[in-house]
Amino acid sequence: MAAQHQVREAFVALYGAEPDGVWAAPGRVNLIGEHTDYNDGFVMPFALPHEALAAVSRRDDGILRLHSADIEGGVAELRLDDLAPETDEAWTSYPAGVVWALREAGHPVTGADIHLTSTVPSGAGLSSSAALEVVVALALNDLYDLGLQRWQLARLCQRAENVYVGAPTGIMDQTASACCEAGHALFLDTRDLAQKQIPFDLAAEGMRLLVVDTRVKHAHSNGEYGKRRAGCEKGAALLGVDALRDVPYADLDAALARLDDEEVRRLVRHVVTEDERVERVVALLESGDTRAIGPVLTEGHASLRDDFRVSCPELDLVVSTAVAAGALGARMTGGGFGGSAIVLAEAADVDTLTKAIEEAFAAAGHTAPRVFEAVPSAGARRVS
Repeated sequence: MAAQHQVREAFVALYGAEPDGVWAAPGRVNLIGEHTDYNDGFVMPFALPHEALAAVSRRDDGILRLHSADIEGGVAELRLDDLAPETDEAWTSYPAGVVWALREAGHPVTGADIHLTSTVPSGAGLSSSAALEVVVALALNDLYDLGLQRWQLARLCQRAENVYVGAPTGIMDQTASACCEAGHALFLDTRDLAQKQIPFDLAAEGMRLLVVDTRVKHAHSNGEYGKRRAGCEKGAALLGVDALRDVPYADLDAALARLDDEEVRRLVRHVVTEDERVERVVALLESGDTRAIGPVLTEGHASLRDDFRVSCPELDLVVSTAVAAGALGARMTGGGFGGSAIVLAEAADVDTLTKAIEEAFAAAGHTAPRVFEAVPSAGARRVS
């Protein structure tokens, strides 16, 4: 409640009037299913308690005013008619892109005053940008009575990030922020956005899921992410399928034998095996065998490290240290090249594991990591 009160007070100080409301949208951790979302595959994120908050009021004069409590600088004032893709390289491109995407889709948004703050760690692979997009989209959907469903808001936010910001991300992050439920992981088919909420209450079973933010920054809009995506699309084209999701796991060896390009072969192998890992984790959780997902997470990390090649020394160190110190399983989460790893652990082992990871980082000369517990939390909502 304190955070809601602060964002409301800050809005009044900035804009001289009470906001029409305050909204929240969370960051996310992806339990399993990495780099599958832009291949029409399966993912399994859950929402974090860390979230973006937005105090927002309507305007009717074609002006968008934006301010962030977390970034130096005053209020940015933009004209809606001037919004155009890839013209803004500042943080404002994320909320402005949402307004642009709504208007492009024919929704009558005529302006807004927005004040934002976020507790989602930036650059940690926990979808801080998606949280910003979704909180703005939900606020405008409510204020302008647009009547859009959560999955439709997620699609518009993805379009904002892909086209307006220029980052070739998939649909998972925005859908997780918009649609997750407390105490559940979201099993999402990114082809048709079919969703299933899978109960995921680790505390009740004596377990914890730790997030280890390596503090190594990554940027999705840089070339490496785009190169992986292009390689996956090339693999699908060479195999004659719409997307790599259409390559059956049982036929993987035969499919790989048809590919001459070793790099494309590695990308295809990761995506097809990762989709199968998501389905395995769903089956284990639904059968009540939660501890058995640990080795599947670790297996997924090896695939991201060796086949997709998006890990880094700090992420590998988290995983190897955690597993050696008795974790049930561990893997990098998010797009890679830095960011965070997750560690599935018995509750009694949390302190030991945390200490082992911190000591390993110190011994390697790395910046001390940030370690916190990930609790499956509520998706985007109006909070006042």
